[in-house]
Amino acid sequence: MTITFDKSSIALISSFSSITKAKVKDVVEEKDLLIFVVEPGQLFKAIGKKGSNVKLLSQKLKKRIKVVEFNPDLKVFIRNMVYPLNVKEITQNEKIITLEGEDVKTKGLLIGRNAQNLRLLEKVVKRYFDIDEIKVI
Repeated sequence: MTITFDKSSIALISSFSSITKAKVKDVVEEKDLLIFVVEPGQLFKAIGKKGSNVKLLSQKLKKRIKVVEFNPDLKVFIRNMVYPLNVKEITQNEKIITLEGEDVKTKGLLIGRNAQNLRLLEKVVKRYFDIDEIKVI
């Protein structure tokens, strides 16, 4: 799967890389949130001491920022994406991924209002893995 970047994405990746010195794999823009996907082993470098890099970028770009470490294992990548939420179990049946939340609150946070959190998770995961849908039970 090839990911194409527009000018704004390239500019965001460039500014993120220059400030954090971390290797960025991708950026996903969603309303007031930017999700930066960094190469394996680059997460702490990207975040900085006590979150200093993220705070600085958030102030400069006037958006919330989430940094996620990429992993070639689908289940590990999904766990990285939903962190700090705990998922009891992730199962894969063909191209449908099922997340089992620990409690009702976790399930609600995974799904989000009008399923926006779930669709965003799906959007990011689909950029790297061949899946059709993510469900929460």
